[in-house]
Amino acid sequence: MSASSSARGPAAASPAPAVSAPAHASGGASRAAGNRYRPEIQGLRAVAVVLVAAYHIWFGRVSGGVDVFLLLTGFLITGSLVRGLERDGTVGFPAFLARLVRRLVPAAAVVLAAVLAAAPFLLPGSQLQATADQVFASALYFENWHLALNAVDYMAQNSAASPLQHFWSLSIQGQAYLLWPPLVAAAALVAARLGVGVRRALPVALASVFAGSLAYSVYITAADQPWAYFDTGARLWEPALGGLLALLPPALALSGRVRAVLGWIGLSALVLCGALMDVSTLFPGYIALWPTLAAALVILGGGSDRSWGADRLLSWGPVTRLGDLAYALYLWHWPVLVFYLQVTGREVAGPLGGCLVLALSVLLAAATKALVQDGMVRLQRAPRGRLWSLSAAAAALVPVVAASSVWSVQLAHESRERLQRAEAASGQARYPGAAVLDDPRVAETTPRAPVLPAPADAKADQNLAYQDGCHASLEETEAVVCEYGPESAEHTVALVGASRSAHWFAALWEAAQANGWRVVSLTKSGCQFSTDPPTRDGEPFPECVQWRAGAMTELDRLRPDVVLTSSTRATHAGERVQPGFLERWRQLDAMGVDVIGIRDVPRIDFEGAECVEANGRDGCASPESWSHAATDPAQGRSDVPANVELIDLTEYVCPDGRCPAVIGNVLVYWDHSHLTATYSRTLAPMLEERVREAAGW
Repeated sequence: MSASSSARGPAAASPAPAVSAPAHASGGASRAAGNRYRPEIQGLRAVAVVLVAAYHIWFGRVSGGVDVFLLLTGFLITGSLVRGLERDGTVGFPAFLARLVRRLVPAAAVVLAAVLAAAPFLLPGSQLQATADQVFASALYFENWHLALNAVDYMAQNSAASPLQHFWSLSIQGQAYLLWPPLVAAAALVAARLGVGVRRALPVALASVFAGSLAYSVYITAADQPWAYFDTGARLWEPALGGLLALLPPALALSGRVRAVLGWIGLSALVLCGALMDVSTLFPGYIALWPTLAAALVILGGGSDRSWGADRLLSWGPVTRLGDLAYALYLWHWPVLVFYLQVTGREVAGPLGGCLVLALSVLLAAATKALVQDGMVRLQRAPRGRLWSLSAAAAALVPVVAASSVWSVQLAHESRERLQRAEAASGQARYPGAAVLDDPRVAETTPRAPVLPAPADAKADQNLAYQDGCHASLEETEAVVCEYGPESAEHTVALVGASRSAHWFAALWEAAQANGWRVVSLTKSGCQFSTDPPTRDGEPFPECVQWRAGAMTELDRLRPDVVLTSSTRATHAGERVQPGFLERWRQLDAMGVDVIGIRDVPRIDFEGAECVEANGRDGCASPESWSHAATDPAQGRSDVPANVELIDLTEYVCPDGRCPAVIGNVLVYWDHSHLTATYSRTLAPMLEERVREAAGW
């Protein structure tokens, strides 16, 4: 799966569980009375879920279907709550909740249990911990926040897509379900005090939610789109818009011809949305008005009574039956797709593979609908109360939550034990790592052994500075200083820079312990130790600006003997020395601090751990030239300050211009650009030699 799919997640949402809606003014006064079934709503759900599934399976894109489902959520639950309030004089939250969990939870629990059971057999070991954690988050309806944190976690941005990413929108929907009854109840209380009907007070409340959430959505999407994509606050305006639709006054009568035209305009706009826009990189924000307003036009176009109306198509029997399957089909299509791609080793499903994925998803959805969803409906017809409904939902969900929790703890424990064994074994005869490149005799005598760290543990193979919380994340601004080694040390080395400076810590600390040096760690994800204006995803990066200022303050206080930092930056566009590097080195020179610039290691064109797991240790290698210049661009420059010495360890990462996944039985890269701590430790003798020479110690 692509990294972009992992960072954004599939844009889908749970189709609303109800299939009836208030017959409001979208169909004129004749549809304003009673609780009339709206078949075109089912048809709209069918179109939305087909768009979601088709765009995922065949195009690797997202369609805007999530926005349609969130709008329908607000449309349906607002009408249901208002009708109950007008009928019973109360919102009736317990009954509302009981109906919801009866419809939603059992089917979701079945899919979560299936993913939990299949993952150990169909997913690589490197994805099992994340899958266990996401089962837990999905079951408790906070998967969107779990993914939001990963979206801004620099060390998780290249993780493979999980079979449960699509539960993010279910989580937002579930959170909306909890927010709506108090909102309606508060509006009813205000209406009672003002002596007006709830249908006059509630639109004001919904309009406030709509305006506030949309304004926030526009702001946060511009400031931090990966986070905004999963942020409940940035999505609440969509169900609020649906709620406003449900409360349109009956006096809003539209002719059948107008409704038919509106329906086709809305349906056409909805179908074209995903094709014309890269939804995953633009939404939510104001752009999400496109699919939501398109769906609103379809709803307003209902009841046109025209043979050529879009509502006639959406009310057609096969389409509404597909709408009946929408929730279950949404639940199944994504895990089936992810498992298929994983088993076949494909990046995309292709025409035939996609048909197989869709067909299997429809079969599973039909079985889930018949056995689980309809089974719960049959059971609820018996004289059972709300407590029974909640108990039945808990009986379905609690085992999933418990199993995912136990599995997650077990996986973490096993990973820690393996990493401890890997750390103890690294450097021994079977795991020399970089030493095989430094001494031909070592290469000749090293037996072939299982790779360390194991690919499943590679992401967790972090150096001591990460474990101690010394590395600042993308969102953090504080320059966290961690000091290691004796205070009386003769020499102090400060490791400063971004994460591709931080991965040298394990090697530096090994060398420092052997020589009695003191090491200072001062690093932050995505933040180069430079004076150039920092950016993140093309946008200003103020957190980096603040961190840099704090880092310089700390260095001025500490006055280390030498700062070890990156001298070049290698990217897919090539390798260069940033002008801000040179300026920063001059500032350190003015402070009387020497600099050792270490050449950036090449990036590779694969994910290290995942590639080894899928293709074996000998099936993964990348040319150094993919991101590196032919020669070190920092060498030979006349503008490099006199306080700077340059070193280069590329030959011990990419020997002979080739960057293999495994050297000396040790996994080199855990992702596509960061060294594992285990391999970094094997570089300690080489780094020690060059630091001694550069510093004159």
